[in-house]
Amino acid sequence: MSRRDAPTTDRPSRPAAAPTASGPDAKAPRPVARGRVEKRQAILDAALVVFAREGYDRAGVDVIAAEAGVAKPTVYNHFGGKETLFREMVLSSAIRSRESSLAAIDALPVAPADLTAELLGLAHRLAVCFRDPRAWVLQRVLVTESAHFPDLLKEVVGDGLSRITEALAGRIALLGAAGRLDMPDPVRAAAHFFALTTGEVLTRSLNGARPTEAAELDAILAAGVDTFLRAFAADRCGG
Repeated sequence: MSRRDAPTTDRPSRPAAAPTASGPDAKAPRPVARGRVEKRQAILDAALVVFAREGYDRAGVDVIAAEAGVAKPTVYNHFGGKETLFREMVLSSAIRSRESSLAAIDALPVAPADLTAELLGLAHRLAVCFRDPRAWVLQRVLVTESAHFPDLLKEVVGDGLSRITEALAGRIALLGAAGRLDMPDPVRAAAHFFALTTGEVLTRSLNGARPTEAAELDAILAAGVDTFLRAFAADRCGG
């Protein structure tokens, strides 16, 4: 028997490689499915955008769902209805903004080598928090809908700002105990610091309606810190 006529041994054949799609007919990969937490946050983010754009009365749950990239029933499964969604959106956005401000205050050392530089750094960190686009949008939404939700306005603006002011007052009190600042009322001093720095930025920018250039921002904050230290520095020389 010739080699050509010899029987061949059957071997398991390797499975053919799956064809790779390419060109105009190629399909895009499926997006990774989002979990419940991610969907909830996407809905909250979308709600802030839609409520700011449409107002509470005109904003539809279907529009919010489309903005978030979820089905309309998903919004109801997470929040039950539009009012609950609005409240959750406001509170969650306010908490994120507040936590950023509290972190900025916590970074202020209680025994700084250069008090002026540290207070200026604090002013810049707080300005970043207050000028965040989400903070601007949230503020506008709260003002616009304050007649419908006066309790939210009090909780976010009143109670929220009080916590931030009290946190700064605590730091100022420690600086006073260390002999770096001289003030009879740390809470009032903290209020003055905000008014002279971030408050002035809000006023000059028309509450976010007008952009503030970097040079203008630097000048506002430097002047605010200088005025604060002229009033409260223990040596009245800026630290």
